[in-house]
Amino acid sequence: METPVFEEIDPASDCDCPGCVHWRRVLPRSTGGGGHPAATRALILAAAASTALGVVHTAPAFAASHGPARPGIPGVDGPDTPQGHKAPLHGSGGRPAAVKAPTTTRADIIRRAKSWVAARVPYSMSAYWSDGYRQDCSGFVSMAWNLSGNEWTGSLGQYGIRIAKDDLQPGDILLFHNPDNPEQGSHVVIFGGWTDYTRTYYLAYEETRPYARGQATPYAYWSNSDRYVAYRYKGLAGAAAGAEPDTAKPQAPDVTPYPGSAYFGPGANNKYVTQLGRMLVKRGAGRYYTSGPGPRWTDTDRRATQAFQLAQGWRGGDADGLPGAQTWKLLVTGGGKDIEAGGGTGTGTAGPPVSSSPSSPSSPSLPSSHGVPGYPGRAMFRPGATNIYVTQLGGQLVKKGFGKYYTTGPGPRWGEPDRRGVEAFQRAQGWRGGAADGYPGPETWRRLFS
Repeated sequence: METPVFEEIDPASDCDCPGCVHWRRVLPRSTGGGGHPAATRALILAAAASTALGVVHTAPAFAASHGPARPGIPGVDGPDTPQGHKAPLHGSGGRPAAVKAPTTTRADIIRRAKSWVAARVPYSMSAYWSDGYRQDCSGFVSMAWNLSGNEWTGSLGQYGIRIAKDDLQPGDILLFHNPDNPEQGSHVVIFGGWTDYTRTYYLAYEETRPYARGQATPYAYWSNSDRYVAYRYKGLAGAAAGAEPDTAKPQAPDVTPYPGSAYFGPGANNKYVTQLGRMLVKRGAGRYYTSGPGPRWTDTDRRATQAFQLAQGWRGGDADGLPGAQTWKLLVTGGGKDIEAGGGTGTGTAGPPVSSSPSSPSSPSLPSSHGVPGYPGRAMFRPGATNIYVTQLGGQLVKKGFGKYYTTGPGPRWGEPDRRGVEAFQRAQGWRGGAADGYPGPETWRRLFS
């Protein structure tokens, strides 16, 4: 008898490669073992033994349907966000409500979405938050749309009307429903506004692992991008009551739209740097300039921008000295607070602090040089590491064009997509061997953020 062929799988607990993600998602459903590597090995060995005893179809069938992902073949069909089915508020013990689409506004939709993000509501397909909504992607949208119960990706569409990409506004959703694997192969996010005029990235509010977040996301999503459909809530009130986009939009014909983050920072030389400097001078930053403003970005521009951001009450990564869409909007419209003579908080009228750069995570303040954040140390980028600097690194990799290895976006947990992205960036610098090992050192960090 021919020796049965099997493959022993022993994934590391913190591995994020497609194969390991696949096994962690399949094994709990198949064995009840929680995806522990020992359970995986026992299951595969048992299948091989059955084949040797004459049950010739067991092992090949198992391998064909559940085998680990091969290079170049996606191991998952979408984001790792399994969801529950339709349910009343607070789950099966709750009281069913009549299907309705209560009237709401864009402002309220975004406000409710931000409340979960601020509370860092943990992701769960079985738990319910204090407001009664299920803590998965569809429960998040049900909550933001203020629906009378918990919907899922297969039913959310009935509450909206399909719209085109060019019609997207804050409060609309991007929905991917996979009928072949509806519980684990689907996802939905709330559109929060374009990050710049190119309309290639937008601010997405979503419930995903490990908790609700809002971050810059490539249109339409990190994976299965061509399968997402845009919807607008049917019960939306008039446009006059809508939410203000999270990106800067012209408020008058002579207002310049935000050109994008690529126009600011070390090495930038363009007319928008000059315009930024002139607007900052009008808001009290004149003492930072001795011979400007001019078109070439300098540390003077960074310090002046940071002073304006600090005047709004922003801290950490929200006051990094690099103008994001919200910083630009306040400057071109005359909103927010001016810079006081002492460099503290300014005077004027402003709302609550808003992130000036949605794609940049807030991070502990580290010494910086010429706009480059301080290198936090090698220990922050190792298997098992979970911290804000990993998210910050991933966001910069995406911005530099090295984010193709991510399937659901950068996060705080160091994984193989981060290492491969760093390695690709290092090789792009002409480095080889140990200098391109995928782990960022001080020089990699400096070049990445320059």
